[in-house]
Amino acid sequence: MPFIKHWLSCLLLLSSTAFAQDYPSRTMTLVVPFTAGSATDLLARTLGLAIANRTKQPVVIDNKPGASGLIAGQYVARAVPDGYTILIGGNTTHAANQHLYKKLPYDPLNDFIPVTSTGRGAQIMLVRPDFPAKSIAEFIALAKTRTVSFASGSSSSRIGSELFQQMAGISMLHVPYRSTPQGIADLLAGQVDMMVTDSVTGIAQVRSGKLLALGVTSRERSPLLPEVMSIHEAGVKDYELTYWSGAWVPAKTPLEVVHTLNRLIVQAANEPSSEAYYKGSATDIFTMTPDQFLKFQLAEAERWGRVIRAAGIEAE
Repeated sequence: MPFIKHWLSCLLLLSSTAFAQDYPSRTMTLVVPFTAGSATDLLARTLGLAIANRTKQPVVIDNKPGASGLIAGQYVARAVPDGYTILIGGNTTHAANQHLYKKLPYDPLNDFIPVTSTGRGAQIMLVRPDFPAKSIAEFIALAKTRTVSFASGSSSSRIGSELFQQMAGISMLHVPYRSTPQGIADLLAGQVDMMVTDSVTGIAQVRSGKLLALGVTSRERSPLLPEVMSIHEAGVKDYELTYWSGAWVPAKTPLEVVHTLNRLIVQAANEPSSEAYYKGSATDIFTMTPDQFLKFQLAEAERWGRVIRAAGIEAE
């Protein structure tokens, strides 16, 4: 019996190693928690194209928006752990949600294996050009005299606004959306007054003249919008909130596959073909090993918990 058990163990190890050596040998799916056109979607498409070019295997983008990433997170958590279904999420799915919801349909820690972070950047606070307030100071003054609404398309978007109102001493009406593009549409239509968005979406809207940037959420100004002050610089002292993105696979995915996927994604982020996305969105290339990413995720979950508590947000 000991011999048979040893033989079976060796057989499983050999088959696992052979599987990892062949990986990837078919279509990979990158699951995105937000709609097409969102920052996470554009990142996934950028990385997917680079991975497909390198591996000569198709990469499909599967958008599963809604519930601040809960739908996509649950889907990947329950997927076959073979490295072919990958969640492209971030601080929304793996740091903020556990503090925003009393019950999650997935466990951010135990249902996944972290592969690598992929990028980080700042958000932008936007209003329509015809909005009465043209600066952070004017916005705060206006919000103290009338009800002002804000849209959110992700946890990062929501917390950016919630933290702002808490630190600025104002009260605003929250209007949630399934994803950032939907919130932007209603902001342009005048259905809501303000939105904090990812830099990809925000910069495009500002440069087109459709929306006005009141401030950026990073401590320093954005190199792509140097004329726009940071919210901290504009008078809300010590305000700062940045976002990050990353990749996860289901728990029990073979570690050899995880490390191969890590290498593929890190290479993809640094490909010349990916430069347009990162530079055009003021997003920093931000990658690490699976072990480093796990430690980072744990630290970020603690940090976002503190931010959410400071903003006075109660779990739903």
